[in-house]
Order: sequence, then C-alpha cells, then structure tokens
Amino acid sequence: MIEAILLDVDGTLTNDRKEIAPKTRDALRHAEEAGIRLVLASGRTANGLSRYGRELGMYEHDGVFVCYNGSKVVDCQTGDVLFNQPLSVEQARAVLEHMKKFDVWPVIDKDEYMYVNDVFASMITNPDGTKRNIVQYESRSNNYLLCEKKDLAAFVDWELNKILVAGEPAYLKEHWQEMAAPFEGELNSMFTAPFYYEYTAKGVDKSKALRESFATLGIDPANVIAFGDAQNDITMLKWAGTGVAMGNAVEETKEAADEVTLSNEEDGIAAALEKHLPELF
Repeated sequence: MIEAILLDVDGTLTNDRKEIAPKTRDALRHAEEAGIRLVLASGRTANGLSRYGRELGMYEHDGVFVCYNGSKVVDCQTGDVLFNQPLSVEQARAVLEHMKKFDVWPVIDKDEYMYVNDVFASMITNPDGTKRNIVQYESRSNNYLLCEKKDLAAFVDWELNKILVAGEPAYLKEHWQEMAAPFEGELNSMFTAPFYYEYTAKGVDKSKALRESFATLGIDPANVIAFGDAQNDITMLKWAGTGVAMGNAVEETKEAADEVTLSNEEDGIAAALEKHLPELF
C-alpha cells in the first residue's frame, strides 16, 4: 500500500519548461484525494517549492517539502519544521571567504531575499551558446527578491541551510576540487547542475531527511514510491520501497532505481502511478 509519493522537481515533476504537465498534475491530485501524501524533495528552498505545492493542493492535504537537498523538511499545512541541519555561521563564513578566490557567484537566502555580490555580473553560457543571468533565473524561479552585499562572508550572521555557487560549467568542472578541498570531511559539496555547485552540512542528503521526518510522521519507507532523475536523488530512490528513475535520468540514477519510467516530457510520473495505483485511473 502506497502512503507517500516522493518527487524530485526539476527534470522529474516538471517538464523542460518548468511546468507540471496536466496529466501528471491530475494523477497526483487523484493520489492526494485517495489519502496519499505528496512530498517534494529538491535542492530548492521552500519559497521555490511553494508554487508547485499550491498547484498540487499540498497545503490542504498534509504535503511535505524536503528543501535544500535534505537540509530542511517542512510540513506545508502546519509550517512545522520536521528536520533541520544547517551550516553553522562559522562554516558558512569559511565557505564564502574561500569562494572569493574563484570566478563564481555565491548565493545565499534568508526570508524573502536572495543575497549576492552583483545581480548583473552573473552571465553563464547555455548549451546552445546563448547567455543567461543565472542569479536572475534563480531568484525568479524561487520567488525571491534580490539584494546585493559586497562581502557575503562578513554579512552572514545566521545559520544557512545551503550555499549555492553558480558559475560557467567549464570553469566549475576545472576548479571544483580546489573549491571543495578545504571542507573535505567537514561539509557536503556537490554539483546539482553543470552550472551549480552547492555546500550543505556534513551528512545531509534526501534520504536522511526523509528517514528522520518520516519516523515522526509514522510512514514506513516500504510504503513509499519515489521519483528522480539526478545523482542527488539516488539515496532517496534507494531508501523508498519503490524507486523510479525518469526516462531522462542520468545513467547512474537509472542503475540505482528499481525501475525506469517515461521521461519528464512524456508524463513519466503518471505512467508509473497508473502501473502501481491502477485504482486511481
């Protein structure tokens, strides 16, 4: 019996236009109406997940947000924090100070603001050769206002759930080991997209957040189905009773999953739910 559906967002729940396709949305709403809890598990913040939560009715059906790749878990309906493992102020300052050595754009958030050094100087090259302001993209995607701070390391005085570092994909590929080296064994750091490198507290991942919060919610992982497409979804897919990789997933994620469904452009979530929950269709 499926009690919860875990959903990565970008490349999984949403299509390439960052939209939930009608067939996928309807399938998930039917699951909610049948008493199945929806969980969005993403590198995004709660702000960035809120519009999808509203579209899926999660605020009325006990939905859960697993934010910052597992650093924080929030109950949509009550606002209760079910799990939280942030970076300390000292750790955050050390990372932000280290980033000054590199040609990258650190991003941090608090309340309704994203803080950056320069909102105009963060142009990256898309695969088709066009340019994009990645700070503008990130702020608008996650429903944040933008604020510039000359020295983020000096400015930050609160615990951070994540430090996002944006940069040209080729530059990050060349320098990520130098960026990560001082924090090896102390913090988690990883690529979450070719143009994003992120820092979280040591031991943070989606499966740990789910294990901690689902124990409180009384949900057995055997009764959970999870969907993902990227490397940071692998622990979640392995933790769930049924782990489903999207057709567009990277090969490593497909190999870790119990099964592979159609792509995010082909309503892969709806197809898998029709197989596992035929009574809803």
